Amino acid sequence: MNTIKGPAIFLAQFMGDEAPFNSLDSITTWVASLGYKGVQIPSWDSRCIDLQKAAESKTYCDEIVGMLAAKGLQITELSTHLQGQLVAVNPAYDLGFDGFAPDSVKGNPKARTEWAVQQLKYAAKASQNLGLNAHATFSGALMWHTVYPWPQRPAGLVEQGFKELGRRWLPILNTFDECGVDLCYEIHPGEDLHDGVTFEMFLDEVKGHKRANLLYDPSHFVLQALDYKQYIDFYHERIKMFHVKDAEFNPTGKQGVYGGYQSWINRAGRFRSLGDGQVDFKSIFSKLTQYGYDGWAVLEWECCIKDPVQGATEGAPFIASHIIKATEKVFDDFAGTGADEELNKKILGI
Repeated sequence: MNTIKGPAIFLAQFMGDEAPFNSLDSITTWVASLGYKGVQIPSWDSRCIDLQKAAESKTYCDEIVGMLAAKGLQITELSTHLQGQLVAVNPAYDLGFDGFAPDSVKGNPKARTEWAVQQLKYAAKASQNLGLNAHATFSGALMWHTVYPWPQRPAGLVEQGFKELGRRWLPILNTFDECGVDLCYEIHPGEDLHDGVTFEMFLDEVKGHKRANLLYDPSHFVLQALDYKQYIDFYHERIKMFHVKDAEFNPTGKQGVYGGYQSWINRAGRFRSLGDGQVDFKSIFSKLTQYGYDGWAVLEWECCIKDPVQGATEGAPFIASHIIKATEKVFDDFAGTGADEELNKKILGI
């Protein structure tokens, strides 16, 4: 068993135009003061990192690592959630997802996809230069608009969709393998990889690629009414990252999983700050420790009620209190009688 590392925090939701949220230097000083030991960095935010420069300059990466180390912080992972989304976009979502892309490729889906693929390849090399072994992303989606089969899906549509998804991601996975970094898909509604079954279908198309792994975030499973604890039993060997995020699901006679097009605060399922939702974190930390997870526990703050500063302030001690120091001792060793083959034979009657 291993002891989970943490607490850490994903910076994406905290970046802003005013200090201390407007630069990597200032925001990391703030999170260090709250008790965090690691930061997960959104690679699309130039206030945090120049991704291409990080891919091309080990010196630049060493400067970032050194600056954080002086504050008692480490980089846990980089994230390409927005770029990963653009690796696979159904035309129905072109206008919506163009907002994730630079102006130079907006309105040009082919160029946008090529840009996104290059971003992922930069991220692989940047992660290597930073000394990281895991990376966070989204899979994108070609089939999400057909998630509920009405009208009836044409025969072969899903199979063809996953085949294309695998074709797009396989070269990226190979690049991550060359760099010695695991690519961790956040299993998430809106992505073609949104539960265990879809992840398995994707794995089939990339031939079980050893770098195709998982970012575990139980909040998304609460909102799907999926057993987020048994999920760990099924996929612990592929879980290489962990977002500590809370959620609640309170269905009524008026709405359920789909939320009735309501705002987040009025949905049956909504994200909450740590400790305010329904996620059983004690069981999650126990299971991950049991299975030997040795990565970081990273706060992702998304709450429609609580202020983010309060959420971040409360998050560090919450995570720290749930981290289990893995035992190096068997509790009943005091009663052991040692190895004795003859004694064993007598006990067995042989």
